[in-house]
Amino acid sequence: MLARVISYTTLGLDALPVDVEVDASQGLPTFTIVGLPDQAVREARERVRAALLNSQLDLPSRRLIVNLAPADIKKEGGVFDLAIALGILAASGQLNPAAVAAVVAVGELALDGRVRPVPGVLPIARALRKQWRRLLVPAANAAEASVVHGVTVVPVRSLSEAVDELSGTRAPTPVRRAARRRAQRCDGDEADFADVTGQVHAKRALEIAVAGGHHLLLLGPPGAGKTMLASRLPTIQPPLSLEEALETTTIHSVAGLLNGRALLWSRPFRAPHHTTSAVALVGGGTNPKPGEVSLAHHGVLFLDELPEFHRDAVESLRQPLEEGVVRIARAKRSLTFPARFMLVAAMNPCPCGYFTDPRGRCRCPSTRVAAYLAKLSGPLLDRIDLHVEVPAVPFSALSQAPGGESSAHIRARVQQATRFRRHRKQSCPNAQLRTRDLSAFCRTSPDADTLLTSAMKGLGLSARSYSKILKIARTIADLAAAPRIDAAHAAEAVQYRVKSLDG
Repeated sequence: MLARVISYTTLGLDALPVDVEVDASQGLPTFTIVGLPDQAVREARERVRAALLNSQLDLPSRRLIVNLAPADIKKEGGVFDLAIALGILAASGQLNPAAVAAVVAVGELALDGRVRPVPGVLPIARALRKQWRRLLVPAANAAEASVVHGVTVVPVRSLSEAVDELSGTRAPTPVRRAARRRAQRCDGDEADFADVTGQVHAKRALEIAVAGGHHLLLLGPPGAGKTMLASRLPTIQPPLSLEEALETTTIHSVAGLLNGRALLWSRPFRAPHHTTSAVALVGGGTNPKPGEVSLAHHGVLFLDELPEFHRDAVESLRQPLEEGVVRIARAKRSLTFPARFMLVAAMNPCPCGYFTDPRGRCRCPSTRVAAYLAKLSGPLLDRIDLHVEVPAVPFSALSQAPGGESSAHIRARVQQATRFRRHRKQSCPNAQLRTRDLSAFCRTSPDADTLLTSAMKGLGLSARSYSKILKIARTIADLAAAPRIDAAHAAEAVQYRVKSLDG
């Protein structure tokens, strides 16, 4: 007897249907899985066999063949376990084949019959929005699946519950739809910019970076507060929109990082260690998965001790910084992962960290300093919008109680700048403006034009730097609610493009 169950797999951020065909025929008892399965899928034979027996269900003593179609797509993981078990029960007459064919089943089976969570349930639910089938998912994945309206989500904790559901002997389990409205931010539980003593110039640069979505490089000696400043960036970022939250949650669902949560309303803050490989940073692998740049989509990617990262990993950031996507090419297909993040990098000016210390504590030879700075290429640094020096805070300032602006006040200005940008019908942040849009949205005064011309000639800035200066100046003008870029806005923007890596 032949039975058919629909399951799904993820390829990149897309969900692809997989027909799980089970044939139970006369012959020596065997259990074969075909359809380009990996080792984890082949091991489903043992998981399914034990789960059936421990759930007091019959494993037919027949020749069982499971085909996962289409056969040219690599099948990975335990996502097909539940569908295979239900297909065997239908092929052996223990379940109605029509009832099994009317659902989509995803989930990994434990040996005792429990249904374990699997990654990628949210994109699967989104792919089913226009279909009528019910979606059987592990109970731990029900929250993320319920985000998608128009899909009947059936959470199951065990194989027995799934069988009862399809047999009609189980009362329908209501699934509470995940809230599609943002939860209120609780500032009392977060770090705050008011905790940071001094560093007024760096705080201003962070505010500009967040308001315009600009990339930022913090340069200073150890203990100056670079990491402390960067870790507080999420407290001044504007909230995610619904579409941004769906995109961010989909990426984390595919990566298996939701841990039972529904929509992610907090902007991601990713801070990988400097030993991170290029594949882990930008994504890829045999079965391509999103990397740190995609997990930071609509959020912040913080790279502390930037020169200590592997050079190939750092240089692989060039395309995502410029285009906001990661393109991974394979022999049979190409995948695209979104990577519209804000890069915040921190580094010391030399190996010991004290090259810019006015007290002359640095003892690094000039050749060693040059070799340290040469780890970062000019093209990469040119793609980082703001370069900011973070000097050491004197003890006289440290001995005083922190009294700076709170994150709430800074965030209010950022949100006001965002509203001002949207009022002029500009949909994207200033950092994402295309070259052809600069003349429309970055109008400058005559004094600003004169200043920018002098800066380009005197500092030898690149065409990319000129474009970035205009965008930074537009953000500074937005924070001041100014309709055009004036000389003061342009002057402040220019100072953030003058690199201080030469001491």
